[in-house]
Amino acid sequence: MLATTATYQFTTQLDVPIAVAIPKVKEALKNEGFGILFELDMQQILKEKLNVDFYPYIVLGACNPPIANKALHTETEIGLLLPCHVVIYEQGEGTIVSTIDPVASLSIVHNPELDPIAEEVKARFQRALAALNN
Repeated sequence: MLATTATYQFTTQLDVPIAVAIPKVKEALKNEGFGILFELDMQQILKEKLNVDFYPYIVLGACNPPIANKALHTETEIGLLLPCHVVIYEQGEGTIVSTIDPVASLSIVHNPELDPIAEEVKARFQRALAALNN
């Protein structure tokens, strides 16, 4: 498993197995107004498509409809960057949970009107991650 020093995400580590972490993550996101549009089981997909063994790794597509609505009315093509992705994967005896940093990801758009929207999503993701450790 590769370590990351990426600056485009927020990450927390949980001392629970992935099967316990997934519903906790979904609940924390729900409490911040996000619904889950899709869930990709990359371990299963890679096994089925490539016959490759991979560790448990889940990608969630999270969306907060009111915020998405604001973003779409601000920048029509922003749908290319929606929904926000959250990854959950096993590391040792625990689980890593990472969310995209919307400020970093939306900076490629160069539309300052998106800045407050990105900051709002950032705050919600940071609260959701903090809630996982309480």
